[in-house]
Amino acid sequence: MKGIKIATIGGGSSYTPELMEGFIKRYDELPISEIWLVDVEAGKEKLEIVGAMAQRMWDASPYDVKIHLTLDREEALKDADFVTTQFRVGQLNARIKDERIPAYYGMLGQETNGAGGMFKAFRTVPIILEIVEDMKRLCPDAWLVNFANPSGMVTEAVVRYGKWDRVIGLCNVPVMAMMVEPEALGVEKDDLIYKFAGLNHFHWHKVADKNGNDITLKLIEKLFTEDAGLPKNIFDVPFFIEQLEQMKMIPCGYHRYYYREEEMLDHALEEYKTVGTRAQQVKQTEAELFELYKDPELNYKPEQLQKRGGAYYSDAACETIASIYGNKETQIVVSTKNDGAVPDLPADCVVEVTAYVGAQGARNVAFGSLPPAERGWLQVMKNMELLTIEAAVTGDYGTALQAFTINPLVRSGATAKRIMDELFIAHKDYLPQFSETVAKLEAEGITVQDEIAKDLV
Repeated sequence: MKGIKIATIGGGSSYTPELMEGFIKRYDELPISEIWLVDVEAGKEKLEIVGAMAQRMWDASPYDVKIHLTLDREEALKDADFVTTQFRVGQLNARIKDERIPAYYGMLGQETNGAGGMFKAFRTVPIILEIVEDMKRLCPDAWLVNFANPSGMVTEAVVRYGKWDRVIGLCNVPVMAMMVEPEALGVEKDDLIYKFAGLNHFHWHKVADKNGNDITLKLIEKLFTEDAGLPKNIFDVPFFIEQLEQMKMIPCGYHRYYYREEEMLDHALEEYKTVGTRAQQVKQTEAELFELYKDPELNYKPEQLQKRGGAYYSDAACETIASIYGNKETQIVVSTKNDGAVPDLPADCVVEVTAYVGAQGARNVAFGSLPPAERGWLQVMKNMELLTIEAAVTGDYGTALQAFTINPLVRSGATAKRIMDELFIAHKDYLPQFSETVAKLEAEGITVQDEIAKDLV
């Protein structure tokens, strides 16, 4: 029987050991024979370090799996059964720019939200579409499992512009919620029934007990006295309990940027002025991780990886792959085509919902219409995503400005336009579709402010 070939784009990521751990744990149901880790020239050193560690992890297991390292994406994709994507265009230095330029002007800079999230999409969408075109030639039967942020927008681009339906987008945030919340109630995860709906980093969920009784309000009460289960990269300012009781749903941790925008912005700006933005903090954590990974004796995922912010994503990624391969019909929260699961959004757009995952991909669990406030938020956010993706594909400045204007975390006006223009200049090496825009802005004398340019090495 032919073993499974996995290709991981962005293989030099500090997350890769977690992915390996997930595959090792599931080997009996997912008989992998080879894993190809792919990266770009700038990530070659990290690829070699993490690749050697990945091989040690497999060598310490009972299984004979070969890790291949390459900078040649086509070599990795040829005849692959599954392709996972976890790349970051421009690496962490690009994220630092996404965060610090808006912060200089008093607005939020964040990896997937606000101005920074849109520019991450501008850089990432063209690359994912290149990968899809390669897959059409080299592994047309493969499934694409995306974890590259902004995951929902990247998945939408694959479906809408790449015309590739064999794709599932994933996030660790729902996984964490489903780990922490049963503990708060003193029950096992299998004792609860979850239904998620919304967009990546902008979803809500309801919970029922195993008899089908809705216990969302009971859980809300518990979460105000127990650990909220937030990812490491989200400041823990509490929601207003009255708001959650009114909506009778639990928002994801990232909703703090919208429901408590004032406090989250204040905290982000304070970090910008003192300890540095989240990306600068992560850069330090990542440097420490790679020093650990260099240890020739280390053959397991170190505990420090939990601090990185994407904990448990292997449980989503590896379980999704195992579920497709084995037609397991496992219930997983995924980004996939709506197909009516959330009637407040078009059927052909990508949403993040609970689904049964098997050989044909995701079969969504219908959630139904959301209440008025949440429906309004959702429709604004989805249309902001669609504009952002369109701008990423077309390189049209006006479309990008429209996306900035309707994004709830960007205060529209001259300052927002200035932030956008400076981000175009700062990221020009990774935005070839906007080359005419960049040339025009440079001719107008637009530059990144001296006060922060020194931070943007």
